[in-house]
Amino acid sequence: MFDLEALRQAAALIRPVVPPTPQFAWPLLARRLGCDVWVKHENHNPTGAFKVRGGLVYVDALRHREPRVSGLVSATRGNHGQSLALAAQQAGLHLRIVVPRGNAREKNAAMTALGAEVIEHGQDFDEARAWAAQLAGRLDLHFVPSLHPDLIRGVATYALELFEAAPPLKRIYVPIGLGSGICGVIRSRDLLGLDTEVIGVVSSAADAYAQSFAAGRIICTDSADTLADGMACRMPQAEALEIIRAGATRIVRVDDEEIRQAIRALHEDTHNLAEGAGAAALAALTQEREVNRGERVAVVLSGANIDRAALASILA
Repeated sequence: MFDLEALRQAAALIRPVVPPTPQFAWPLLARRLGCDVWVKHENHNPTGAFKVRGGLVYVDALRHREPRVSGLVSATRGNHGQSLALAAQQAGLHLRIVVPRGNAREKNAAMTALGAEVIEHGQDFDEARAWAAQLAGRLDLHFVPSLHPDLIRGVATYALELFEAAPPLKRIYVPIGLGSGICGVIRSRDLLGLDTEVIGVVSSAADAYAQSFAAGRIICTDSADTLADGMACRMPQAEALEIIRAGATRIVRVDDEEIRQAIRALHEDTHNLAEGAGAAALAALTQEREVNRGERVAVVLSGANIDRAALASILA
């Protein structure tokens, strides 16, 4: 894993494209939940989600390792793909992105607008990921995983910003997809020598990481059907699970109705948009409001890329 100097280098690298995002303590959220609530606004990034940080760092490091790389391929539900599309566009590389059938059309459109070639394959993210790996081998392209030390180092810069800008935090709630975000938060906390508790959040309909965390070994699930597509993971990654088990206090499950309520709360109390995964941390904090009464805590609003029709239904 990276050290503090490498983390600060990553922050400097992405700064021309990704200015520091704000972290605000919202009075209405404090009144709603009975604690001092700081929101890390990764929804304010150029692609509307935290992943953009990782893509920029990964592609920069790749070009130094493999200067003759001709093209990239990866799989996504949207935010990882937008991150790579922006980074590939800036590097002059062609990117193929595999998404599962029925993926959010507005996320697909955003990736296409950034120059990516979007390919639909499979019933869910894990099937799309397997196909992307096969495609990379067949076409002699570089396969970009969804979890990698450079991706973690990139996204960890948001945690560095938060921990250095906010007052001392008792705990922070972080959504888990494949795990780069929470791994980055854990690593940043440890490098800064802080004692903030890190709480992971998963969908109750996609709880493979929660089951694996409890069992101490990888447990895969048969499905991951949730409103929070950024958390729809059936197959945890061993590297991420090791970091999470060593550095997280616990993992909280939230259901889709709790996520919908959190999306509405963020809109009412902060006038910010949140996608399902982006609202999951607040849903978990709401579930644990008695644990946090009177404390200073943070939630990561990891992204805002929710389709208009879904948002309209939830806000209605």
